Amino acid sequence: QVQLVESGGGLVQPGGSLRLSCAASGSIASIYAMGWYRQAPGKQRELVAVITSANNTHYTDSSKGRFTISRDNAKNTVYLQIDDLKPEDTAVYSCCADRWGRGVPDYWGQGTQVTVSS
Repeated sequence: QVQLVESGGGLVQPGGSLRLSCAASGSIASIYAMGWYRQAPGKQRELVAVITSANNTHYTDSSKGRFTISRDNAKNTVYLQIDDLKPEDTAVYSCCADRWGRGVPDYWGQGTQVTVSS
């Protein structure tokens, strides 16, 4: 069982930056992939970014350029850097872990709220 706890969300003005953190209860080194999803009000949850144990990263068309996913295995933590925040980035951002590479998350965090507003 892996527990994931996100932090770093908050209220930020358009154009600002945030770094979200996802701390795992155990080692993430052997977890196949870690990822971030987001869910905006009234919308379906969508993938933001994924990083594998080999440090390969994947972004969607909507997240390329402003989002950067990274991992620190020594701290068992995955990060999501978001730059040039826009109001449409307002959402609950959730961390997940695909332990075995099945393409489906096995574990989820509770999420952290990001609100972009002036």
